[in-house]
Parts: sequence; C-alpha cells; structure tokens
Amino acid sequence: MRYWLIKSEPDAYSIDDLARDKTTPWTGIRNYQARNFMRDQMKVGDQAFFYHSNCDEPAIVGITEVSATAYPDATQFDRKHKYFDEKATRETPRWLHVDFRFVKKTKPVTLAELRGHKSLAKMQLLARGNRLSITPVDPDAWKYILTLMK
Repeated sequence: MRYWLIKSEPDAYSIDDLARDKTTPWTGIRNYQARNFMRDQMKVGDQAFFYHSNCDEPAIVGITEVSATAYPDATQFDRKHKYFDEKATRETPRWLHVDFRFVKKTKPVTLAELRGHKSLAKMQLLARGNRLSITPVDPDAWKYILTLMK
C-alpha cells in the first residue's frame, strides 16, 4: 500500500462533499507528474490524506482511499468544460483520474502544525514552491501525522 496527499479547495470540493458523495472521480488534474502518479502508482486500497488548500487555514481534514484505478478523465473531451483539451482524443487520452472513497473526517492538522514538526520536514507538501495537487507521503510521515490527529 502507498500513501498520498490530495489537495482540493474547499469551495470547489471539500471533505464534506466527499462524505456526502461517498466516492468521487478526481477529475481536472492537468499536471503531468500528478497524472503519472495516478496512472503508474496509485492502486485500489491506497490511502490519501484529504487536504483543504487555498483557504483561511489550509489543513489535512480527512482520509480517503483509492477505489478505482486510473481511467480517462471525460472532462478533457467536453468542449464546454474548463478542462477541455483539444489535443486529447478518446483513442489517445492525455488526462486520467482515479476514484476516491470517503474513509473519515479527522481533526484538522494545519499547514502551520505540519511545518512545526522536524520529522515532517521532507514532506513534499512542505517543499518550497510545491503546487502539485497529488503528492506521495512517506509511510513514516503517514504514521506520524495519524498521531497528530488524535
């Protein structure tokens, strides 16, 4: 099993939305590295921290699980959608997504709190200039963050 961190702006899609929906396709990823993580490394059963970004207090707010492996993101083919990609075809899609299943909401672990723990210093979320919406999480960091949620 691998561990991940997925980001979403709570105004766009929040942990409460996922709790309501139970599962969701993680559409709209338009970064090749994040796409490759989904395509090449994410497997059903992998777990992810759900992180609210670009809000008053960015924080990990829940846990999700990969419930379907990568498949073509239909938004790339919809001319009216903001994620339309004119170079994508159904025969050779450029963009993929996985499905995530709600596991649970957690006590928020804020970005400031994460930065305050030296054992998390190598976490990709905390790297300067990191803008990826999907990042791997080291198993030791995963376990450590779980203790912060208690």
